[in-house]
Amino acid sequence: MIEVGQKAIDFCMPNQDEVEICSRDLAGKWVVLYFYPKDNTPGCTTQACDFTRDKDAFEDEDAIILGVSGDSAKKHRNFIEKKELTITLLVDEENKVAKEYGVWGPKKFMGKEYDGIIRSTFIINPEGKIAASWTKVKTKAHSELVMEELKRLKS
Repeated sequence: MIEVGQKAIDFCMPNQDEVEICSRDLAGKWVVLYFYPKDNTPGCTTQACDFTRDKDAFEDEDAIILGVSGDSAKKHRNFIEKKELTITLLVDEENKVAKEYGVWGPKKFMGKEYDGIIRSTFIINPEGKIAASWTKVKTKAHSELVMEELKRLKS
């Protein structure tokens, strides 16, 4: 997994509207890049709704929130419409970026083992370096935790 202090891995991924979003276009901004397993599932919904609720506060701190999963743009659009999300969701259907960030790996659910996205969040600073990271994220109050760390990093 990529670690705090390392240069963030460059990416270009389509968003829910099939518009390409590239890390190079985000230079000079604070970025909250979070990886989640699947649209419209309980934990992922909690996380996306909380980041949507707190989006204005993140923008007040000059930070952009980007969610990443292996779902298609169409599934992202459905998720956004159904849950009235205002954050940007990126498409990583082949999980290439998740693998590059080291957040793809073995998981266990209801006794079954499989490979998937390990819920993780990164704060990338304006210089393009990883400033903070969380793995195996618990969704409850995660947005608040990320905001606290963002404010600490900026002070």
